[in-house]
Amino acid sequence: MAAVLLSKSERAYIQSSLKATPPLRADGRGLLDFRTVLLETGVAPLANGSARLNIGKMAREGGGGTEIVAAAKLEVEDVESGDGVDGGRVACSVTCSPAAYPHLSSNALDELQHDLSVILQQTIGHPSLHPRNLTIIPRKKSWLLNLDAVVLADAGNVVDALFMAARAALWDAKVPRTRAVQYRAPEALKSAKNDVPGAMDVDEGTSGFDTRDMARTAADFELPDYWDEGETLDGREKWPVCVTLNLLTPRHFLDATPAEEASVPQRLHLMFSFVPSAPPTLQAMRLLGPEELDLKDLKESIAFGEQYAKELFTALETKLREEDNRRNIKARDRFALMR
Repeated sequence: MAAVLLSKSERAYIQSSLKATPPLRADGRGLLDFRTVLLETGVAPLANGSARLNIGKMAREGGGGTEIVAAAKLEVEDVESGDGVDGGRVACSVTCSPAAYPHLSSNALDELQHDLSVILQQTIGHPSLHPRNLTIIPRKKSWLLNLDAVVLADAGNVVDALFMAARAALWDAKVPRTRAVQYRAPEALKSAKNDVPGAMDVDEGTSGFDTRDMARTAADFELPDYWDEGETLDGREKWPVCVTLNLLTPRHFLDATPAEEASVPQRLHLMFSFVPSAPPTLQAMRLLGPEELDLKDLKESIAFGEQYAKELFTALETKLREEDNRRNIKARDRFALMR
């Protein structure tokens, strides 16, 4: 979405290069090749889950590329007062750094932020992806899952990068275990003459997952763990990835640079979820550009997109599991030094 002003001759040159046999791209990649993707999780100490992702960083210069930081943060909402939703809810927001878009006015930057936020919210916040462990006390308290992403630099393909960073942050997120607190008199005191009403009793729950079956008399809760401990978000394998097909009939290509984005008449964003032992799910789709796409071409594009998204999903999940192992080893070594 990084706007680049090209003359007609520049646009025609890039298009003819992409349509050549073999196709020619300025950085030497093939049409279906991604630039280098760098990913690190756990980058925001105060978040429940976080990630930093960069596409296209130049190794020698140490800069460049599309860079996004995403963070998942949980906060408690009161369902009874109407502030929250029973079962919890997900809220997504995208902020674009002015340094990433120096050519945009403040109004245009706001529009871009809104557009990216809507794409993320409508996909990540869909009921089919809703985690089941956002309940704290049924019909009383729940978790609000805030997913905030910041675009620090845009060197093309920002939507794909945004979804990869979001998936990584949600994968990394931990839901704190909760324990119900009930304000009632202990049984031994109820039969005594000097019964003292209002004594506090603690229900020894073990996990936030168990709160759905908790006694309805629970009035509050406490956290037996530290704020950054807990269990992973339910269904984290379902979080989608996005693959953008840059359409230049009769061809398409992936991971466009800003100049390439400015040269194509259409872009198709496809968001897929891949759940083990289930068929792929097309969670969302968005077509950008002034030209139309007939039904046959759309079906073919979706089929190609599913294939590319699966490859991207597999590579990303492998990297996320490597990050989990790296952080577990680091935590174990730190614990060993403290003993």
